Amino acid sequence: MRRKSTAVSKWIAALVVGFFIIGMAMTVSAKETMWRMTSTWPPSINLIEADQLFVKYVNELCKGKLQIKFFSGGTLMPAQEVFDAVSKGSIQASGDWPNYWSGKDIAFDTLGSYPMGLTPVDYMVWIYQGGGLAIYQEIYGKYGLMYFPTGVTPSESGIRSNKPVKTAADLKGMKVRMGGKAQGYILKELGAAQVVLSGAEVYQALQKGTVDGAEFSGPSTDWKMGLGEVSKYWIAPGFHQPASVMGVMINKAAWDALDKETQSLVQAASKVAFLEFITKQYWDSIEGTKNFLDKGIQLNKIDTETLDKIEKIVNKYTEETAATSPLFKKAIESQINYRKALSTWRNIEEPFNFGYNPKEYPNIK
Repeated sequence: MRRKSTAVSKWIAALVVGFFIIGMAMTVSAKETMWRMTSTWPPSINLIEADQLFVKYVNELCKGKLQIKFFSGGTLMPAQEVFDAVSKGSIQASGDWPNYWSGKDIAFDTLGSYPMGLTPVDYMVWIYQGGGLAIYQEIYGKYGLMYFPTGVTPSESGIRSNKPVKTAADLKGMKVRMGGKAQGYILKELGAAQVVLSGAEVYQALQKGTVDGAEFSGPSTDWKMGLGEVSKYWIAPGFHQPASVMGVMINKAAWDALDKETQSLVQAASKVAFLEFITKQYWDSIEGTKNFLDKGIQLNKIDTETLDKIEKIVNKYTEETAATSPLFKKAIESQINYRKALSTWRNIEEPFNFGYNPKEYPNIK
């Protein structure tokens, strides 16, 4: 009887151990996947909000299946190192602006912004309906990355300067902080010199006169960077960047490890972030613009003749670059085809495109 009791006890003990092991396995499988994500943006530049919104919505929508811990730009590594860190899997994700990586492939220059190129609404339509998203995946995919846009800015403000500029002749001899290879090409053709500086260096460069003018982003971002303190003139429009796309690059192995449902939720989070970011950027532009003008910054609008000349320069650069890079050609051709396809309707809907200003408003008291 004792032997039988001992055998039963051992069987029960084994069963309990078995259930414990199964329970532990279920607990491990139920544990959330943890990602680390950083950004190219420090907290002082409000473009980081696109990354923060993406992380917020992933963490809310995934309900514990995927949890992202976010680190502001510069806290894990220098901003210029985030691309390789995500590509190699040192971290799982990072927010970025695609044009920063044009040194790896000039095709990246079409994905974040392009002079005289796509507007914010154009980018949205091209990305989600015109085949643009597949091109992002192809270009980033060369480096073991997935990519999802998380926002787009309004047109860049233009040049913050201490010299008035209205025509191409006014730009001659100026040293201008302006990002991008195409932008440098334009400045050279106009007789100006491109100076490449990080966002953190722009304020001091204007203050010390190292540059005669500088661009960075929209009015709300520029104002928060203090550029109203170190410039007298606002040179508009932002021909160099009619829009700027923000996004998140994700290590492909980390992406593939997610189940299909979680992947769908991550993509949904990027779209929600995209919508909230663009609307907030436009809304913040109201106050940013007012702050610059109230401070007495003089607004100069570049004349139509100069803009026409810049368009010809851009076309020349585009043709030359497309002849040297198949991926650049593929991306820019896709954007051109989209613009051509939409052009008839765009003409028909004028003047009621986004941004219509009535000549008079009703007098409602």
